[in-house]
Amino acid sequence: MSKENAIKIFEQNQVRTYWDEEQDKWYFSIVDVIAVLTDQATHQGARNYWKVLKNRLSKEGNETVTNCNRLKMLAEDGKMRFTDIADTEQLFRLIQSVPSKKAEPFKQWLARVGRERIDEIEDPEIGIDRLMETYLKKGYSKEWINQRLKSIEVRKELTDEWENRGVKKGQEYAILTDEITKAWSGFSVKQYKQHKGLKKENLRDNMTNLELVLNMLAEATTTEISKEKKPKNFTQNKIIAKQGGTIAGNTRREIEAKTGKRVVTNLNAKTALKGKDKPKQIPKEK
Repeated sequence: MSKENAIKIFEQNQVRTYWDEEQDKWYFSIVDVIAVLTDQATHQGARNYWKVLKNRLSKEGNETVTNCNRLKMLAEDGKMRFTDIADTEQLFRLIQSVPSKKAEPFKQWLARVGRERIDEIEDPEIGIDRLMETYLKKGYSKEWINQRLKSIEVRKELTDEWENRGVKKGQEYAILTDEITKAWSGFSVKQYKQHKGLKKENLRDNMTNLELVLNMLAEATTTEISKEKKPKNFTQNKIIAKQGGTIAGNTRREIEAKTGKRVVTNLNAKTALKGKDKPKQIPKEK
């Protein structure tokens, strides 16, 4: 997930967020916040609580509800669905309407999230350090994390190139990514995630070192070809995406021919880490 759309953690609870570059502010999924504050066991329970509260606040003329926006965020079923969102200021007002022992700790968390983003803008290395710390806590090795951080850099170079070529964020990015993935791995992104038993988890966070390397090769090659060919429309970008992925795909097939082993595995972070207290890394394919 990008910085614009990210998951923030409060006491082991996930809160979906969106960073608006133009307005320079965070937006938070209200349902996720309600789930945290009211200790709802299910997402549906949080939705029902918010529906009742929203109706009451609306009747009272509460501006938090009146000015509430909706944005597509990743839902439990893995699809992008509209959900009510609020910025930090709106959430502070909303929290006052929800009886909760977690109100004060959550307010402090909101303030910290906002401060961290400002820090990252002023010094990007802080964001990298925080990301590394998060991966370490999940049990990944430093070697794997360094590889993953490099893959983020390579991906950013590719998306910057797409933006320069007029490719639209969202669906067009997804289509081109799918072309690259199919060409190097033999799977679409959806098939790849199914192969690893994933739903809404990040695919790259569940790749082995070798899978990450080949994915980086595919994306880096696509970037270089695009810079040389200078595609003028989406169709041309799609052709280049397939070319970049195919080069990495050829490398994958050569590796498999020499080793007799499949490069694309069904290993994921959960299955690889299962039964271990402090695993060093996602195991290499056998």
